[in-house]
Amino acid sequence: MKEIIENYHADAVQSFRNYKKMAERAIEQVSDEEFFALIDAEANSIAVIVKHIAGNLNSRWRDFLTSDGEKDDRHRDTEFELIDDTRESLMQFWERGWQTLFDAIEPLTPEDFSRTVPIRGEPHTIVEAINRQLTHYTYHIGQIVLLAKHYRSSEWKTLSVPKNQSAQFNQFLADKQASGETKTNRLDAPFEFSESNR
Repeated sequence: MKEIIENYHADAVQSFRNYKKMAERAIEQVSDEEFFALIDAEANSIAVIVKHIAGNLNSRWRDFLTSDGEKDDRHRDTEFELIDDTRESLMQFWERGWQTLFDAIEPLTPEDFSRTVPIRGEPHTIVEAINRQLTHYTYHIGQIVLLAKHYRSSEWKTLSVPKNQSAQFNQFLADKQASGETKTNRLDAPFEFSESNR
């Protein structure tokens, strides 16, 4: 059981790191105007999604094992408003949020996984709390990628296996394995493949 928990823990940490990097690789491709742009009146901009994810990160992971994940000082509704926010200030907020997550999750021990933590008063196992947030962030990061790809159009640098290149990508992985690399990073491998073909 301990080995299963350790494997899950390591994969969860790596998954959070991968999706953070995916979002940042998308964000770095857009201009400031595109970062704040709305595709329609009801849509969220990349800036707003960044602000919301950062607000959630700062609330859920601060004092993770000892307090409710919905902090009294969080004002969720304002995460969907831009008030004197700049791209720089939002990306600093984003970075602080992710650091709060990694500071909370990386030191977890197998024994910690027997505990429960509340989110909005509802008890969650550690696995449930991690999965809840991992799926929430990936949902929004998918939105960031979609918007960035929309704005970049033909200039988009893909973050996944390029269209009509699945066979070449599989060969790329086989070549890596043949050279002794037994495990590749799920996010980095498609990106490396795409970059090597530029």
